[in-house]
Formats: sequence, C-alpha cells, structure tokens
Amino acid sequence: MILRYFIATFRAIRSDRPALLLLVVSTLLYSFFYPSAYSGEVATRMPVAVVDLDNSAASRSLALKAGAVQQAEVVAHLRSMPEARALMQDGSIDAIVLIPAGFADEVHRGGQGSVALYGNGAYLLRSSTALGGVAAALGAVGVEAATDQARMLGAPAAQPLTVISRPLFNTREGYGSSVVPGVVFVIVHQTLLMGLAMLAATLREKEGWVHVSPPGLLGIALAFFVLGAAQVAYFTGFVFWFQDYPRAGADIFALSVAGALFVSATVAGALALSSFFRSRERPLQIWILTSLPIYFLSGLSWPIEATPAPLVWLGKMLPTTPGINAMIGLNQMGASIGDIWPELANLLALTVVYGLIAVFRYGRSSNRFRTAIHLSPV
Repeated sequence: MILRYFIATFRAIRSDRPALLLLVVSTLLYSFFYPSAYSGEVATRMPVAVVDLDNSAASRSLALKAGAVQQAEVVAHLRSMPEARALMQDGSIDAIVLIPAGFADEVHRGGQGSVALYGNGAYLLRSSTALGGVAAALGAVGVEAATDQARMLGAPAAQPLTVISRPLFNTREGYGSSVVPGVVFVIVHQTLLMGLAMLAATLREKEGWVHVSPPGLLGIALAFFVLGAAQVAYFTGFVFWFQDYPRAGADIFALSVAGALFVSATVAGALALSSFFRSRERPLQIWILTSLPIYFLSGLSWPIEATPAPLVWLGKMLPTTPGINAMIGLNQMGASIGDIWPELANLLALTVVYGLIAVFRYGRSSNRFRTAIHLSPV
C-alpha cells in the first residue's frame, strides 16, 4: 500500500499543472532568478563629488585617494556646495566630500584637519558605501600626515597592536552571500507546504472529508520527501556552487542527516496543516502572509539573543528555524554534526509531533467518505 500511494502521489502531481509548476518548475526558476537580484554582492564605484575649497596639495591628494578606492568614484570636482547639492538632487551623485579652506595648513601645523561628508539619505546603502570608501581615503591621508609629523618631531613608538579584519564566513561581505543561503530553505519549505496543501485541498473540495490510513499517509509523505530531498540536494550541491556562494565543505553525512530531518519535519508539518484546508486558494494565502515572518523568526536577520522569548519558542515550532540554522551552520560555517545537535533534535521532535497530528487528522473516519485517498492508485 505504501508503494501504491507513493506512485499515485506522483501521478497526482503530474496531472495537477499548478502543483507541478509549484513543486518542480518554481524551484528551477527560483534558483536562477532569485540570486540574480544580489549578483552584485557589494556596491562599488558609487559616484562622489569633491568640493575642494582649499586647493592645496593635501586636498588634491585626498581627492585622488577618494577616487582610487573600490567603493567610490569621483565624478566631479566642484568649487561650491550649491553645485554639489544640485548634482545630488538630480541623482547624479551619492555623496559629497567638502574640503574646507585651511585644511592643509591645519594638518601641517600638527592639528586635525576637518572634512565634511554628506550622503544621500534616500539610498542608504549606496551613500553609506560611498562614504565608507571616502573614510578609507581619509585614513590613508591621515597616515601620510602622521608620517610627515613624525619626521619633524621624531619617530614615535611602534603601535603595540595591529588590527587585521578578515571575515570568517561571509568572505565577500556581500548581501547575497548572507541572505540567499538561508532563503533557499524557506523556498523548499514553502513549495512543499503549498504543493501538498493544494493537492489535499483539491480533494477536500471534491470529496469532502478524506480518510487516509497510516500506510497510505506514509506513502504520500515519502513521495514529498523525495521531492524535498531533491530540492535540498539541488540547492546545496549545485546552486551554491554555481552562484559561487561561500561554502565550508561540510561532511556529506552531516548534510544528509540535517537535510533529511529538515525535509521530514517540513513534510510532516505540511501534512498536518493541509488537513485543515478546505479550499485550494487557502495555501497561497497562507504563503503570502507567512513567508517573511518565517524567515525573520529563523534568527538570521535578527539575533536570537535579542528576540523576545515567546517569538523564540514560536520559531522553534517551525521546521525552518532549526532547519535553516543547521544547514547554514554546515554549509557556510563549517559546523560538525555535534555542533548542531540541538537543531537536529528540534527537527526530529517536530517530525514526530506533526506526524502524529497528521495521522490523527487523516485517520478520522467519515460515514460519507470512507474510501482511501482518491489519487488513482495503481
């Protein structure tokens, strides 16, 4: 009976075009089109205008260094602030560097030269990137000025510490490398949930209440488990490599265990939830309302330590929270299976709880509809 329902589920998916598009085609589309929005990873060469009121060798050196950094590109050298404001208002530049008169004299006297930086608040990422590049150029100019002053005053003692910043996991410090590896597991979760719920709701619309024996339910669950496992393998084995996201070379056994438990908990939750849907449109409505909260509850966009306790416990009731953290830990952070055992235990508990709910819900008999699930079993 398990094999019969397993095969019948795939037949039902094949005959239901919206479910087929959702479970198979949408996965392929997501894998290429969703990461393309973040293909730039890090904003570079943001247009900057320099207003040089000092017109000295030091101010020209600063302007030259500002244009040499990766984050900024000096597109205009101006003589007044009104000209710079006009360029910012029409969107030609993202930041303004104002070098006041007397900048070089102040530096040569051993004082602190002042430079004003202005960013376009309408585009925070672009302006912050441009200003960050200008700040790096200012630091280089400051080092040169300190060297010149040291030659005049005598060499100072060497710095006791040197700070070298190296990102450990998101090595490119890009937004796509931070977001996409977690979002893909939300995609897997939501496509499985909606696809299974759409099929179940369609049967409810046609048949009323549907009775399914535990072996039959296991066959249906195994069919969706195969689909989910294929999606996880596709994303972790091909998409992350193709999109060139940072990977830690996780152990294949650990990835298999974590992926299997994540898909199992997702399918069990989808079966339990689908038993409450009576119309085909309801799963899509649930998807629209829950996708963003599901991701936010995972702890990737906001630290768990700063999240209210009720929301933390709510997140643990969703397969995505332990699933995303386990898979990200293995794929991007080099965790071992021992490091993620709390997440694995969470997924196993969810599989058991939601599986029992599904067995109870679909095992309820009805006087009118006592037949097995109408999936045209062979």
